[in-house]
Amino acid sequence: MRHGFAFAPAYRLPALAVGVTPRTAWVEVAGPTLRVRYGVWRLSTPVSNVAGSTRSGGFAFLKTAGPPHLSFSDRGVSFTTNGDDAVCLKFVEPVPAIDPTGLTSTWLRHPGATLSVADPDRLLADLRGAGAPV
Repeated sequence: MRHGFAFAPAYRLPALAVGVTPRTAWVEVAGPTLRVRYGVWRLSTPVSNVAGSTRSGGFAFLKTAGPPHLSFSDRGVSFTTNGDDAVCLKFVEPVPAIDPTGLTSTWLRHPGATLSVADPDRLLADLRGAGAPV
């Protein structure tokens, strides 16, 4: 079950500059695994690591456009291609994502991820169907 991102027109050029396009950005619920691809950035975790979810939106362009963004308040990672609507997932155990080399310390693991997929309700339903408590 693959989910594409919803690209707002203003986000397309900043995303393209870092290699994020509709072809290279998606979220997949494949059996017991949640996978996110966002250009060169990846996140992969068991669906059982998803602790919960919320819907969110109203993001500031400068805080969300282009590459993934790190929240300094909670170390969450945002994969966003619009500022209007997203799914925020919380994880039981923090996951690596923002460092495409995977060489960063355990401090740079993320307790949550924000995903601006085209159909947030469908992503949540797929996660629920895979056993996540969303």
